[in-house]
Amino acid sequence: MSTNFSWGHININVRDLDASVDFYKKLGFDIFLPSIPYLGLDSQQANTLDAASATALGISDSVTGRACILQLDDGFPKLDLTEFSDLAQRDPLENKDLGLVRICLVSEDLASDYETLSNDGVEFLSPPQQCHERLADVATCVDPDGTRIELLQVYLERWQPFL
Repeated sequence: MSTNFSWGHININVRDLDASVDFYKKLGFDIFLPSIPYLGLDSQQANTLDAASATALGISDSVTGRACILQLDDGFPKLDLTEFSDLAQRDPLENKDLGLVRICLVSEDLASDYETLSNDGVEFLSPPQQCHERLADVATCVDPDGTRIELLQVYLERWQPFL
């Protein structure tokens, strides 16, 4: 039996929705919806998550939060940012951990994007690095909560031996 999935969204829980929206706008994201309608969450005021949504997400009842959906272009996946105001928070995973540790955005000119973002106050783990056999250049930045965003410039003309 096969499944028929397609991309929907990636969710990132954040401490400060407004600061996170500002950060992701620096990366080129726009607001797709100023809410997550099926959860009853809005970006302007905190609402209580209904019991069924809380159960489906595996969090406690009566949690309040704010949220919105961002997009990088008109396609998928979308990026949901959610601020839960009454849940204990932990630091995000790092690259050494198991689980979802980063998302990747493709750049056509990583050196220029790195310079622009650095000048705009975006924190990076390092300047762009030339990876194995210069198949790609990579730089990883962190959002206001420490979530890692890999920025990748791929040189497909060098990939032929691997394809």
